[in-house]
Amino acid sequence: MIYVLLFWEFFKIGLLAIGGGLVTVPFLFNLSNKYGWFSHQELADMIAISESTPGPLGVNMATYAGFNTAGFGGGIIATIGLTLPSLVVIVWVSKMLFRFRDNCYVQTGFYAIRPAVVALILGASVQLFNLAVVNILTAVIGAAFFAAVHFIRLHPIVYILLGAVVGIVLKL
Repeated sequence: MIYVLLFWEFFKIGLLAIGGGLVTVPFLFNLSNKYGWFSHQELADMIAISESTPGPLGVNMATYAGFNTAGFGGGIIATIGLTLPSLVVIVWVSKMLFRFRDNCYVQTGFYAIRPAVVALILGASVQLFNLAVVNILTAVIGAAFFAAVHFIRLHPIVYILLGAVVGIVLKL
């Protein structure tokens, strides 16, 4: 039964999480609250691990969450549940978009989706901020990394590795 539930929940996420992996974060918070499959802290860890491993964030998080909930089979089922809607939608949308790509309603619909996706990502960012910034030290570290990302512009893996080193050194 857990496999069916994992598939169904991640299928819904895959169907509705338009805009990429970070858009899945609010859905995952909801799963945490609804089923208790993982805590909010474990979700923050999932995001950190998913960001630092190869592959799409949403797929990595589904695999991790499924594995965390129901082992190897759960990881596979959650991943299939998350990716199946994308496959179906992409095939369908590509056929429809080819047919209606010059339609003004289709074009304006896509323009309206973009701000909604940004809002979902910003909402996820606020939730992650609340999990990550728990005291003055973590706020200072976050601000320093934010400034470095925007002004120094090194490869993202450098910041991930540097964050791990800072966490180990400061025993966070």
